[in-house]
Amino acid sequence: MLTQSCIILAIVVYLCGMLYIGISFSRKNSNTDDFYLGGRTLGPFVTAMSAEASDMSSYLLMGLPGLAYLSGLADVGWTVIGLAAGTYLNWLIVSKKIRRYSHAVGAITIPDFFARRYGDRKNVLTAIAAVIIIIFFIPYTASGFSACGKLFSTLFGMNYMVAMIVSAVIIVTYCAFGGFLAVSTTDLIQSIIMTIALFIVIGFGVVQAGGSAAVIENAKALPGYLSFVQTYSADTGSASPYTPLTIVSTLAWGLGYFGMPHILLRFMAIKDEEKLALSRRVASIWVVISMAVAILIGIIGYGMTQAGVIPALEDSETIIIQIAGYLSKFGIFPALVAGVIMAGILAATMSTADSQLLTAASGISQNIIQDFFGIKLKEQTAMIIARCTVIAIAVIGIFLARDPNSSVFQIVSFAWAGFGATFGPVVLCALFWRRSNKWGALAGMISGGIMIFIWKFGIAKLGGAFNIYELLPAFIVGCLFNIAVSLLTPAPEEEITKIFDQVNNIP
Repeated sequence: MLTQSCIILAIVVYLCGMLYIGISFSRKNSNTDDFYLGGRTLGPFVTAMSAEASDMSSYLLMGLPGLAYLSGLADVGWTVIGLAAGTYLNWLIVSKKIRRYSHAVGAITIPDFFARRYGDRKNVLTAIAAVIIIIFFIPYTASGFSACGKLFSTLFGMNYMVAMIVSAVIIVTYCAFGGFLAVSTTDLIQSIIMTIALFIVIGFGVVQAGGSAAVIENAKALPGYLSFVQTYSADTGSASPYTPLTIVSTLAWGLGYFGMPHILLRFMAIKDEEKLALSRRVASIWVVISMAVAILIGIIGYGMTQAGVIPALEDSETIIIQIAGYLSKFGIFPALVAGVIMAGILAATMSTADSQLLTAASGISQNIIQDFFGIKLKEQTAMIIARCTVIAIAVIGIFLARDPNSSVFQIVSFAWAGFGATFGPVVLCALFWRRSNKWGALAGMISGGIMIFIWKFGIAKLGGAFNIYELLPAFIVGCLFNIAVSLLTPAPEEEITKIFDQVNNIP
């Protein structure tokens, strides 16, 4: 009972800290520019860690370890390699350009950037982009709420729905009050907590599993478990080949970064674009280390199961929760440490859910209501609508997350593909191709989004070579449509190309 109280204490302190930050930053939001983009005042470290913390959702501490626990290195390993490469390339080739371009055209959201980049005076691009954000971010947010519910129900035996709703209310509160600055600041703190949690679990897990040698031996005993060209099947107890096509498909996770609106917004919000190089180094190093450690936790967790320390798991995504729960049995201080680990899981979830809520809210209140429908609101009214929108989206997310058996990894995977295929090609063409126009951008966005659903729920079911991650074919289709339609329709106006040349320093 005492140890459980220590865990609860650590979590409560963390949650109260998040709420305090949200309320304290509420006074700094004088207009929607502050609420959605923080007035472009972020420093390099906050930019780096906020971007990566909002990226590394619950799949970092639950999805990745759970997948590694079940199937070994191949599936999760190639995914992580793709994500690490995507992270670095996104910072290297996109961050400075989109910061400079969005500043030049005065855009504060991603749909707003598309419309201003292409001179879309009717804001059709804005509306379509906002709808896409809502379609894919709501289930993404729901996966975060689900992870919180799983945490508390597994650890304390709480009712899943109650635990999930309480977590959602806290996220919504600091997000709705504090806006972008609060979200970015909490993301920085949450990334630190996540890092601490990961390394504590690694150290404790190895010791309890009987040492690193025992962990490796237990993993080697499973066919294909430690291979990058084979994957272990828990259902059959045998290895199956991991083909070159599957590897390419899995690496395609990295393409998703080019279309993630909540990450792109961090690039747009930095105060000094020259500091982006420092942000890139910090972000890339943190991502590589954190994901590598997450994989190790899954493998170590299997070793702990074999050692009889923790039971075999029906839900592999709760592995880190089980390890923390076992740690808490060793006394008061270990229980407090276990509480920090639990806070780390909450941090991983919250750091993404808050960014998604804010981005989705901007899509409705700013891009659809004001830009598309042309309803001009006073700043105070716009702020109220923005906050109400955050709450409304959260309610829908809670409804979608009501099933405790939903897979965090699968939900994130689909939403990631959706953004990567719809926004990724448009962002790259907008920043690097002078001839790209609004019709190409619109065609690329719609075709990429449609292909996600066609491939996921139709073509992939044919199996064989077609059973690949839907992001890869949808991203290719989005690029082809963007290029083809841009070339078949009139070139952009001189005013648009002039801004493009200025941003890219073309004489």
